[in-house]
Parts: sequence; structure tokens; C-alpha cells
Amino acid sequence: MNDDYIPSLQVEPQQDILQLDRTLRRLCYSGRLTEAVRLLWSAGMQVLPGTYSLLLQECIFRKAYRKAKIVHSQMVVVGYVPNEYLKTKLIILYSKLGDIETANFLFDKLLNRSLVSWNAMIAGHVQKGDEFTALNRYYEMRYSGLTPDQYTFASVFRACAALATIEHGKRAHAVLLKIQIKENVVVSSALVDMYFKCSSLSDGHRAFDESLERNIVTWTALISGYGLNGRVMEVLESFHKMKIEGFRPNNVTFLAVLSACSHGGLVDQGWKYFHSMTRDYGIQPRGQHYATLIDLLGRAGRLKEAYELVLNSPCREHPVIWGALLGACRTHGDIDMLKVAARKYFELEPENSGKYVVLSNAYATFGMWDNVAEIRGAMRNWGMMKEPGYSRIEVKDEIHFFCKGDKLHRQSEEIYQIIKDTIRILKDADYVPDLSAD
Repeated sequence: MNDDYIPSLQVEPQQDILQLDRTLRRLCYSGRLTEAVRLLWSAGMQVLPGTYSLLLQECIFRKAYRKAKIVHSQMVVVGYVPNEYLKTKLIILYSKLGDIETANFLFDKLLNRSLVSWNAMIAGHVQKGDEFTALNRYYEMRYSGLTPDQYTFASVFRACAALATIEHGKRAHAVLLKIQIKENVVVSSALVDMYFKCSSLSDGHRAFDESLERNIVTWTALISGYGLNGRVMEVLESFHKMKIEGFRPNNVTFLAVLSACSHGGLVDQGWKYFHSMTRDYGIQPRGQHYATLIDLLGRAGRLKEAYELVLNSPCREHPVIWGALLGACRTHGDIDMLKVAARKYFELEPENSGKYVVLSNAYATFGMWDNVAEIRGAMRNWGMMKEPGYSRIEVKDEIHFFCKGDKLHRQSEEIYQIIKDTIRILKDADYVPDLSAD
């Protein structure tokens, strides 16, 4: 049944709160959530806190977030003021929805902020891609005197991984060890992933070896981590060990293995793993898998095979595989095939501004300036702008962000002076930059 559709249900005007409560609970327990939410709305009456809690919990568990918002709206309409526990449920709801503004509003209204509410906010910011704020929330929670739990650490390690801030990650890891929380597979997997994404391979492998519980997610974190750092042989060895221990790879595991084969130039092995996905594990390759295989063939200079794979792929309408072919053509200087790939790449999701930049750079590689001008003109006509490039660096436990052309940083004058001095030194050394890369 459509999650947004709520069928009509007749309600007797004289139905009192206790009768309504019993009916709503019975509907929830029997899996008739849609009818329960419809009945709540139609009745126009306040119900007991436990019933509101049950409705919200069922909606969140079933990921029926629109229904949960209807429950919240009903509270507002009938003038019900949720208690602290229900506010926490609502914070969890809006955090999962990605509506951080509403979650923050509710969080600020809490008189007593529980660990559950803090965890919801931290996880919500990570999910939204605002890892910097997630870390700040974590430190605010620590300063409030609360002790983090496994859910806190899982989110914090993910935030540190995304920011590649190893000092904050190590600090959180030290707290984890100090308070001796029983580790679970989610935390250990996030910890392994964090260390590898911070380029600390020894710490990542140690965290993997010391993990008390492992599943396919933990193994995939290890394999992907080695792949991210260009350790091709370690990827393949870990993949082999994982299978020996009886774990079945998933599509993410295979993506890491195929990527490692691509970077290592292992064409035959790449094909073997690609065919193994369907033959041995019943995993249907997705667009990213085909794109990685196309990249593998492209790096080996086998553009004709790559092009045939694109045409015969069930994912041939997926832009990512045409983008992979475009990159291969650009690397090996095949202008004719580049034009074909560029045209198809452009046709798929033309509203994506990032694609215009990729095409512009590809044409610029071969000096096709008329095409570059055409692409940039199209961007102007559509009101598109290239997303500003940025970088970040961690200095003395503080994360600094820099955007292209940014002069808002408090040390911008010193930074620009160092850049000018560096450029002068490079010119004096007759350094010629390689402009062929993106």
C-alpha cells in the first residue's frame, strides 16, 4: 500500500480517549499502521502519551516518516504538548528525515537532554553531511557530563572518517577504551573505516584485528580501506581471507575489489571477479560495477572493449558508465570516441551542473575550445554555476576549511603570501605544471 495513502475510517463521535487508545494500540499491534494514523487524525482527540509514543515508534521502525509527521501534526492541531520522551522521539524522526532544522528546534526546547536525544542529533548531522557540527555536538554532550554509548561512537567515527580528522577520531577511540563499553560490530566497522580514511593503515588493521565481532561490513571496511589507499595486493589478500572465514561478499565489497584491480592494472582478475558476482553469489552488477570495469579496461588502453561493454551493459542508460568511458578516452586521446561518449553523457541528466564541468575539462584537454565555450555558454543560459572547490586541513586539533577565492579565513593574508612565495619558487625552478588532470 502507498505510504502516503490513508484510507477513510468512520469514528463514532462519543468515542472516548480510553476506547480510542485501545483501538489505536490494537491496530498498531496488528500491523495496520495506516488505519491507526487515519483514525487518530479523524478522531481529533488527544490520546495518552504511551499511545503517541507507540504510533511514532511504529512509524520510525517502518520508515513511514510521512505518517509520523501526520501524528506530530495531529498533536499540534489538538493542542497536545509532548513530554520530554515524546520530544526525543520527534527529534529521532526529524533527524532520520534529514530535517535538521526542525530537529534542532525540538532539541533546544528540551529541558533535560538525554543521551538518546544527543545521539539522534549527532547521527542526524552526520546523515545530512554536516560532520563538523556533529563533532561539535559530541563535545557539547561530553561537556554536559553524559557518557557516550556505542551509538554515539558509531556516529562520531563516521564524522571523523568523512572529515579525515584522525586526532578527533583517536580522542574518541581513547574514550571508548577508557569507559570499556562492550564493542559491537557497528562500532568496530566504523572505527576501521575511520582509520583507513584518515590514511592510518596500521591503526585500521589493528582495529580490525582487535574487533571482537566481525561481519561482512567489517571486512568490507578493511577491504575498501586498503583500496582507498592504493594497497592492491592487501585488498585481494583480505578478500581471499574473508571468503575462507565463510563470509559472503556483497555489492560494496566487490566494488572495492574491482576498483583495486583497476588501479593495479589487473584486467584478467578484474573480469574474473566481475563474473564471480553473478555466477557465485547471485549479485547483479550495478552501474558503479560496470563503470569500474570500464575504467579498468580504459586504464589498460582497451577502449574498444570498454565501448562494447558500455553498449552491451544493462546499465547503458546510467550516466556513470559513460562518464567512465569519457575519462578513458580523455586519458588515451581518442577524440572520436570522446565525442560519442560526451554526447551521451550530456544527454543523461542534463540538469547536473557537475557534468558540464567534466565535459568542459575533457574538451579542454584536446584544445577543443569551441566546444568548451559551448558548454560554458550552456551553463550560463541554464543559470548553472560550478560548485566552488574547497579543501580542509587539521592543525592542532582544529579543522580549517578553504574555498576557492576565499578571503574570509582569519589568516587569509598569510596563506596567500605563502602561495605567492611558493609560485615564485616554482617559477625560478622552471617547473611546468601538468594541466591534463581534472
